[in-house]
Amino acid sequence: MIDSHTHLFLCDGTEADAVAAATAAGVTRMLTVGMDAETNPAAIAAAERHESVFAAVGRHPNEATGFDDDAAAEISRLGAHEKVRAIGETGLDYYRDTAAPADQRRAFAAQIEIAIELDLPIVIHARDPEGGSDAVDEIFATLDAKAGGHPVILHCFSAPRRVADAAERGWHCSFAGNVTYPSAEALREAAAQVPEDRILVETDAPYLSPQEKRGRRNEPANVVATARLVAEVRGVSYEELERTVEANARALFGW
Repeated sequence: MIDSHTHLFLCDGTEADAVAAATAAGVTRMLTVGMDAETNPAAIAAAERHESVFAAVGRHPNEATGFDDDAAAEISRLGAHEKVRAIGETGLDYYRDTAAPADQRRAFAAQIEIAIELDLPIVIHARDPEGGSDAVDEIFATLDAKAGGHPVILHCFSAPRRVADAAERGWHCSFAGNVTYPSAEALREAAAQVPEDRILVETDAPYLSPQEKRGRRNEPANVVATARLVAEVRGVSYEELERTVEANARALFGW
């Protein structure tokens, strides 16, 4: 199994313990995702220490305040590291009022350009207030205008009404532990609809622990619980889903 999106530097306990627990659970590869100038190098350092760990570097939309040319140049420089396999997470977050929309848009546009220049997939964060769709709609429009056919991963997929649109564009949809929550029927329906060659699973650890682990901080090992639920709603065995997501991640990240 793989974890297409985690944050090892935020997980409880030691990094080594989290990786060891994931390995024991059958997780053979994971992408630890940087969020800002401090955590991007931490993600790369973890990837250097562990054969099963790879990194993404970027500026999270909630950390986009003051994003400038120097910040973009640093992401581009770090993105050339041999164990960096994606740019992001980036996108738009209109749920939290922590960075002005103009700063978020500037950071987003710059990271699309970097991903294209480095020929790396781009990891998208999208979050709207409950019932809203402004961020998701704007992200789709921006990617259509600036990213063309470039590989895109909609991390922690949370736009079930747009699953067909994502599939039409050939984008990957990655499902996190929230797909297991009793109230997430629309997400489960979306997980059943994603084309076989475009589906991924993740933890977004330490956030979004799957239902059976709720109340505790998440870790990469828990991706197995999410994958079991996704396999169930897709009507396939866990082993078949495992082969599918491993192949999809290998094609995307080259690991």
